[in-house]
Amino acid sequence: MTDRRNDRREELAANLAKVERRIAAACAAAGRPREEVTLVVVTKTYPAADVRILSELGVRHVAENRDQEAAPKAAECADLPLTWHFVGQLQTNKVRSVVGYADIVQSVDRSRLVAALSKEAVRAGRELGCLIQVALDAGAGGRGERGGVAPGGIEELADLVARSEGLRLDGLMTVAPLTGEYAGRQQAAFERLMDLSADLRVAHPAATMVSAGMSGDLEQAVAAGATHVRVGTAVLGVRPRLG
Repeated sequence: MTDRRNDRREELAANLAKVERRIAAACAAAGRPREEVTLVVVTKTYPAADVRILSELGVRHVAENRDQEAAPKAAECADLPLTWHFVGQLQTNKVRSVVGYADIVQSVDRSRLVAALSKEAVRAGRELGCLIQVALDAGAGGRGERGGVAPGGIEELADLVARSEGLRLDGLMTVAPLTGEYAGRQQAAFERLMDLSADLRVAHPAATMVSAGMSGDLEQAVAAGATHVRVGTAVLGVRPRLG
């Protein structure tokens, strides 16, 4: 093992331990068992070598947001026991590729995307987990700045996913909004998402997954009740700027 790889492994192990302590403390403060929260490490802009080290360190869930980077990385790491999450805004022309490696798409926000995902999941003979991405900054019928459907559109989209072949409705996801009434109020945003999740589970009891919170606000997400937190920078370091 090279010195550089050893150094990187030590760095990632230390960062993971810090994040783990934060999640454990947040769970304790919220009176929740630690097992209720799954860490998803966002590995975008970092190489397959880092994904391999993370897997050695016990990480089981990784996320990517751009197919052109994710597809070759997932292929290179196909031997690892990982669940791959796709978390970025997804264009329909990338769906066939994404369905090839993603186990869960967290950014489902329009009916056209549902149709494309269903078609390709059936073609690939796979069952694909889907989270409805909720935009808490969207107007009544619009979409959010970073994708997502307005809260009023969840029910219709969830019903569509639930009855689409090859797809499984797993729950909801949000990104803390930068604008609108929840700007700077992550805890309130995540609590709103939990309310929406409770509404969703009336019709779809198995859709229990709630993905919220990132490196800067995972404590608020855990306090609100999130089941999955998506952490990149706090584990992998500050991303290199893409020149």
